[in-house]
Amino acid sequence: MSKRILVTGSAGFIGFHLCRRLLDDGYNIVSLDNLNDYYDVKLKQDRLEILKRFSAFKFHQLDLADAEGLKGLFDSEGLDSDDRIVHLAAQAGVRYALQNPDSYIQSNLIGFYNLLEQARRVKCGHLLYASSSSVYGGNTRLPFSVHHNVDHPISLYAFTKKSNELLAHVYSYTFGLPTTGLRFFTAYGPWGRPDMALTIFTRAMVEGRTLPVFNYGDMHRDFTYIDDVIEGIVRLIYHDPVPDPDWNSDNPDPGTSWIPYRLYNIGNHESVHLLEFIGVIEEALGCKAKLDMQPMQLGDIKATFADVDDLKDEVGFKSNTSIREGIAKYIEWYLDYYKVVDVKKSRW
Repeated sequence: MSKRILVTGSAGFIGFHLCRRLLDDGYNIVSLDNLNDYYDVKLKQDRLEILKRFSAFKFHQLDLADAEGLKGLFDSEGLDSDDRIVHLAAQAGVRYALQNPDSYIQSNLIGFYNLLEQARRVKCGHLLYASSSSVYGGNTRLPFSVHHNVDHPISLYAFTKKSNELLAHVYSYTFGLPTTGLRFFTAYGPWGRPDMALTIFTRAMVEGRTLPVFNYGDMHRDFTYIDDVIEGIVRLIYHDPVPDPDWNSDNPDPGTSWIPYRLYNIGNHESVHLLEFIGVIEEALGCKAKLDMQPMQLGDIKATFADVDDLKDEVGFKSNTSIREGIAKYIEWYLDYYKVVDVKKSRW
């Protein structure tokens, strides 16, 4: 019988791609998503329609904040110590927290606690969960390393992700639950979220509208193509964390522990200037962008740059998709999915 993995957030961008990869690899997938309307629900449903073509895929519409419903799912599916969990469901976005902070508390804190409780109860073999490069907050030391201190978050979203890492450590210590935190750096690619910069920029350029460019374009991002993100996750699912024999309580390493707990950056180890990123989109679309330079937005980080040495050392993987290759694939998908027949050329 194929190995079974529970994936939360299966209708989301990363969750969809992960499920599809695991199904292609012959795994049985139990999944859940609440299908909230933070962004276009049709996009989520279209992703799910592809996954539902696989007989090994089971989907439950469920909110993680529903503790009894989650317990019922674990019981009805008979999830146990032979199974693995990849937790990708969360309220995403930095700026949305200014409008709806409660959604972050319910999903990212209470929901994660509920999932940890069920994983502990059934003695799950390994729980991997989505963290974020946002946890680096006020840090300016580049590249960002999991071995750096991250005690200065600058957004509610970052706070919830840092809190997830701390709560996971407690469960790894108290109950011996193996946990691995995945600090994702700006993921992009086909089926990407419409609230992410790549889709916002592409849509504006396709429609001949002005692009908002924050911090007057002086920003750098570690853009990571979705296939590379998924490869990193897949290699870690059965790479269970083990206690670090060199961990020193007098000089504690934030990225490891004396218990089965680890953190990894999932990034491209390349920091690209925002204006260069826009230039690659222009090349792929064959049109020029009209830029609206604006100041930095509250909660944003000026630069992200992932140190991925731990991922390379542990599982032998390092991202290798260039932004030109990745954006070209995204643009091809975008034009097809949104049925774009004409890219309006800017005249200014």
